[in-house]
Amino acid sequence: MIEQLNPAQRLAVETTEGPVLIVAGPGSGKTRVIVHRIAHLIAGRGVPPWHVLAVTFTNRAAREMLTRLQGLLPRQADSVTMGTFHAVFARILRRDGARIGVDSHFVIYDDGEQLALVKRALGDLNLDEKYYPARAILHQISLSKSVLRGPQEYANQAQSHREEIVAGVYRAYQERLAKNRALDFDDILSDTVRLFREHPDVLEQCQERYRYILVDEFQDTNVAQYELVKLLGRAHRNVCVVGDEDQSIYSWRSANIHNILDFGRDFPGSQTVVLDQNYRSTQMILTAAQGVIQANRLRVRDKHLWTANPVGQPIVVNELSDADHEASYVASEVARHLVAGRYRPRDIAVMFRTNAQSRAIEQQFLRDRIPHRVIGVRFWERQEVKDVLAYLRVIVNPADNVSFTRIVNVPPRGIGARTVAELDRWAGERGRSLADALACAGRGERQGLALGTRAERALAGFAETLDDLATAAGERTLVDLISSVLERTGYDRYLANDTASGEDRLNNVEELMGVAKG
Repeated sequence: MIEQLNPAQRLAVETTEGPVLIVAGPGSGKTRVIVHRIAHLIAGRGVPPWHVLAVTFTNRAAREMLTRLQGLLPRQADSVTMGTFHAVFARILRRDGARIGVDSHFVIYDDGEQLALVKRALGDLNLDEKYYPARAILHQISLSKSVLRGPQEYANQAQSHREEIVAGVYRAYQERLAKNRALDFDDILSDTVRLFREHPDVLEQCQERYRYILVDEFQDTNVAQYELVKLLGRAHRNVCVVGDEDQSIYSWRSANIHNILDFGRDFPGSQTVVLDQNYRSTQMILTAAQGVIQANRLRVRDKHLWTANPVGQPIVVNELSDADHEASYVASEVARHLVAGRYRPRDIAVMFRTNAQSRAIEQQFLRDRIPHRVIGVRFWERQEVKDVLAYLRVIVNPADNVSFTRIVNVPPRGIGARTVAELDRWAGERGRSLADALACAGRGERQGLALGTRAERALAGFAETLDDLATAAGERTLVDLISSVLERTGYDRYLANDTASGEDRLNNVEELMGVAKG
């Protein structure tokens, strides 16, 4: 299994005991090393697969690692715990989170839902979003959670009026999360840290389960993630982290480069293995990259990237006057390669730093009739996918006000913003969720609820729909429940009536059902 590895890769795979830092340069076969290391632990060292934990940052990376591992160990790969930080620790919270007051049926709010909750918190405090932008405040809250600083600690450390305002919104935001029985992605990490610290028996159970820990993209970890690694790895110390400080670009997203720089101090006696042979690029590219990164001051050690690949073509740099000139140049270069017949359109990629830069390039490509495809919105962020998921969330968790607000008038059913605001007022005065208030209105319990006849009929109809779907949830599979949601709410017809993109949107919902089937 390891005969095809180069000497540095083989050393990284076979150094299995104790803490290990693998400094993996770009294109150095990092994923291959991680997968072979796991396979060597199981097949070569006799480690039971359930004692191995491998965490990374994206579901795509986790799937890629699992697929490769299944190719090496088809019978044992699925017994390895492998996934993103959030996926792995969310499972632990669902199992043991009740010890710190976390409901086992919590929902996880994404960015849009978090933003909606911050806006509601601003409303609670009568703060004008024009002066206190919700997005900026949410960013501050996220940064605070990433360093394990809760609302009270943030308030205690506030040094300006604006920070005091953020502290108040932070507290109201957390209160609304709790009422909705929801967590955001930062809570998954910080609450697991709290669970481990306050209940050592839970930590010991996890330490006994995960005796060998591997962390991918370690340079992108934040304080909370590294604290979880240290807590879990403290007992057996078989912690292997893989990363490259020169590829740390997410400090704006709370990544802490000092995690990789301080690993040797935090885990005394650790070994370092450097992977510096590149399999992906030409030497010309590597020489240019080396000239850039050697100026970095915060480094574990110098790396001298090299490759057995050809030297390659020189790098060309053009300075252009404006976005339109840039787009014209890019289009002409692409057209030149296509006309020469050396490349097909799918062989060429145009990368830009910000989304705004795509406009000029897209327009130029259209004018020049260059076939192209824009990489757009991710699947889980598509409107129709989030709508269906919001229905499912409200069905299983009526306390989820954010999801309720999303689907209360989707498809349109005559429940406008004023009706929702009145329902929210009525629910808030009685300490109820919006779904509970809707159910009361549907049963005719409307004392103090100022609604017109049309709004009352619309609410009653929606209440009946949710009640029918809640009954179906206990009787049907997830796939059948999604079908019921589409049919009972008319959401499938709503998408079909979208002449511009209805077919594509229906295909996305069908893909969601395929995911639900497993």
